[in-house]
Amino acid sequence: MRRVRTAAAVLLILLCVAALFPGAAAAGEIRETTVLFTHDLHSHFLPQIDGQGGESGGYARLMTALREERQAHPDALTLDGGDFSIGSLIQTLYTTRAAELRTMGAMGYDAVTAGNHEFDHGGDGFAQMLTAAVSSGDKRPALLMANYKPSTDNPNQLDIQRSMAAYGVQDYMLLERGGVTYGIFGLMGVDSNDCAPTSGFTLGDVEDNARRCVEALEQQGAEFIICLSHSGTHETAKKSEDEQLAKEVEGIDLIISGHTHTTLPEPILVEDTYIVSAGPYCQNLGSITLRWNDAGEKTLVDYHLTPIDESLPEDEGISLLVEDWKRQVGGTYLSRYGLSYDEVLTTADFDLSTPESGVQEGNGLGELVADAYLWAVENLEADSPDVETVTVTAAGVLRAPLYAGDITASQAFDVLSMGVGTDGTSGYPLVSCYLTGKELKAVAEVDASVTPLMPAAQLYMAGMEYSFNTNRMFFNRVTEARLYNGMVDIAIQNDQLYRVVSGMYSAQMLGTVKSKSLGILSIVPKDENGQPITDFSTRVLRDKNGNELKEWYALAAYLESFDQEGVPSSYASGDGRKEVSHSLNPIELLKNPSWITLVTLLVIVLGIALVVFLVRRFVFRRRRRYRGW
Repeated sequence: MRRVRTAAAVLLILLCVAALFPGAAAAGEIRETTVLFTHDLHSHFLPQIDGQGGESGGYARLMTALREERQAHPDALTLDGGDFSIGSLIQTLYTTRAAELRTMGAMGYDAVTAGNHEFDHGGDGFAQMLTAAVSSGDKRPALLMANYKPSTDNPNQLDIQRSMAAYGVQDYMLLERGGVTYGIFGLMGVDSNDCAPTSGFTLGDVEDNARRCVEALEQQGAEFIICLSHSGTHETAKKSEDEQLAKEVEGIDLIISGHTHTTLPEPILVEDTYIVSAGPYCQNLGSITLRWNDAGEKTLVDYHLTPIDESLPEDEGISLLVEDWKRQVGGTYLSRYGLSYDEVLTTADFDLSTPESGVQEGNGLGELVADAYLWAVENLEADSPDVETVTVTAAGVLRAPLYAGDITASQAFDVLSMGVGTDGTSGYPLVSCYLTGKELKAVAEVDASVTPLMPAAQLYMAGMEYSFNTNRMFFNRVTEARLYNGMVDIAIQNDQLYRVVSGMYSAQMLGTVKSKSLGILSIVPKDENGQPITDFSTRVLRDKNGNELKEWYALAAYLESFDQEGVPSSYASGDGRKEVSHSLNPIELLKNPSWITLVTLLVIVLGIALVVFLVRRFVFRRRRRYRGW
């Protein structure tokens, strides 16, 4: 009886405490959070052929998936990890219509962060996009950028800051939903910043800014903290920026990880932080549900990726909005080319796939694009000089495959959708420069030796053939190189200047070869007089009307030249212009050695000689000791 009275007294005390301090009763309360997420959407407003008889992506289908998830989880947040732009023809409305942010607003996104491709039009283009979004009056998501600010030496810094302020760009935000106060902030990663060299923005320290945001959000009452990070993950933990972020910064409950186009079938858990990625190009809608308490203890309740494919019906409202964007693209950007969005250029009986990362072989799509550049020089360029020309493209700029069947203008654009020209419109232009024969061979060596370190640097050329062995010494892998004009081979003269045409981005990368090769290879783009080029905007190729020759249009026009005959079967795979050997034959490995190979062999020989000397000396001493000398 005494125990009963004691228990009753304890219960009475607890009830009194609960009445006086309601929050104390909830201190151990278990709550659930559901977050719906995307990243790296890259303006994939419309479904894309997936090469397996189906389709992938499309915002009208994404909207259907979002609605279904919200019916199951009415208090779910919808967030995006950046690179929501650049990847389809609708991106051409980026600076004037802000189609991406306005459509995401219509789909009910709560917050997004900016990725490197949001700055493909530079900081000014980014500001113009924000202004267009505000001027529309349409609903738009919050835009969070904690560590990426206009550079103080940017002449348009104040104008950009005004546009950001008018939009309401913040470092972080508080959002109440379902009785929970969420803290959300956005970050730009180190590699992502490196991929935006013309942004005119400065990257602040990632971890320091993350700590600052976490501390401020906690002080302002945030109960669950989410980071929208355009940094990404990597198979190697030390190279995985978001895993390092989670390890170094306490207090982040969830990271939506973009930039590396990763698809995580299960979340990564680092310390107490969950990291999630749904894959690029609107392929999936990610959903994570966590159960948690005020002590920060979390339990994974559910994690799944919903494929955005033909099994989902299209939301009518978003479908109509996307069709309107298409109409506007046709009336503005495409009209100058005499093309329409879905116009069929030609057909293909086979898939033209993007290069497989790290696999050093020929590639039909890469060779098709290189040939398209050469065709454009010969057929579209005004006042094209009558000189031997080599054209170059890189794996990193080939953004989409071309699948068997009809090939449309929009699909041609998707392949080469990156960048902006000096005319301020989407798409990198073709540019020209001159290289010596020695430097031209070094370009082939970049493909042979740098690609294993940087897969995006794999090159495809027209007007030149070469061979290399992947087992030879680095920077001495090329065994033969020659010009080829479709009829005869032409020997390359080391001191002669040769014209090289490429997209502006790839051409600008030629100047970085020396640093990437530790100073061993040197390529200095020059003009026709042999003077170094400091500004590629002066080297843009133009047509007879003075318009920039865009990379994507060179491809579109070349495809259109095939007409009903279709893409030649020679592009079904690499045609042998780049001959890659993996032989271990000693003669092939050592023929035509450079000083690098000779020095390496000398070091090896001296090393072997030293080992032999030490072994013989050791044996000699042992014998003397054994004989009692």
